Amino acid sequence: MSESLPRAVTITDIAAEAGVSAPTVSRVLNGRSDVAPHTRARIEQLLRDHGYRRRGSRPGPRARLVDLVFNDLDSPWAVEIIRGVEEGAHAEGVGTVVSAIHRRASAAREWLDNLAARASDGAILVTTDLDPALHSELRGLQVPAVVVDPAGVPELDVPTVGATNWAGGISATEHLLTLGHRRIGVIAGTPTLWCTRARLDGYRAALEAEGVAYDPTLVADGDFGYESGFRAGERLLGQPSPVTAIFATNDQMALGVYEAVRRRGLRVPEDVSVVGFDDLPESRWSSPPLTTVRQPLAEMGLLAARTVLRLVKGERIESPRVELTTHLVVRDSTAPPRAAP
Repeated sequence: MSESLPRAVTITDIAAEAGVSAPTVSRVLNGRSDVAPHTRARIEQLLRDHGYRRRGSRPGPRARLVDLVFNDLDSPWAVEIIRGVEEGAHAEGVGTVVSAIHRRASAAREWLDNLAARASDGAILVTTDLDPALHSELRGLQVPAVVVDPAGVPELDVPTVGATNWAGGISATEHLLTLGHRRIGVIAGTPTLWCTRARLDGYRAALEAEGVAYDPTLVADGDFGYESGFRAGERLLGQPSPVTAIFATNDQMALGVYEAVRRRGLRVPEDVSVVGFDDLPESRWSSPPLTTVRQPLAEMGLLAARTVLRLVKGERIESPRVELTTHLVVRDSTAPPRAAP
């Protein structure tokens, strides 16, 4: 009778022996600094005792590839992230594999299979929401990962890179309030995303700080797409007491509002002021050029690439959560409200 090969030790085994959670072991493996020194020392000793190999320290040549995965690729927003990731990867002589999973479990499953087959050195997940089972499997592959613009509180125990969405929502709304607007509509993005909630919270905080009552009828739903911005703009402009300004929580929806304004025979900013969020390249070439909150998308991608490549090298990451600063870019789409006749 042949003897079976011994089972390879897993993160779960190490965690059980150390008396900690699997995510804590993962934090040590990923070089995170938020683990107590004595706990880190105990886990690292167990890893050595069991011969557990970190992904970045395994023998043999690296693949010199990183995976970059989005839910969707049908937005200029994604292009800016890709541009930053490729800049960071190219500087290290590393290639980039770009995928979209379209929020489908089957596509996520196929991506994970392909990731394992090509032995990528690291993965960058952009606003993705893999289910817990696939999260666990990605962790089991021991591929260093970074999350960009997390959809929510990340399930994966990995570093995240985002932007100051709440502060951006405040600055957009404060700008309109300073101009004298009081009936300010807002168009929300995809409701399940963390950035949507943060930008709406910023809008509400700015109103409250100015003593302007929050009116839920001035909140319209969107999905970050052009058409949803147009539909939401139509609804806000069609109210008995229409808004004088609209804060759309991304640039594509703001440009959809432009079309809603045009179809009503109105003008931006003479009749309606409009503010967007992202500062995509087309925002400065729209007519009129769009006032917007700049989100440093390419810089977020660049930082994500640098971070995941540091993890590949086995380097420790100082902060598990980084938020890059947003700031208001004032152009020609905002003005004081038209005086009442």
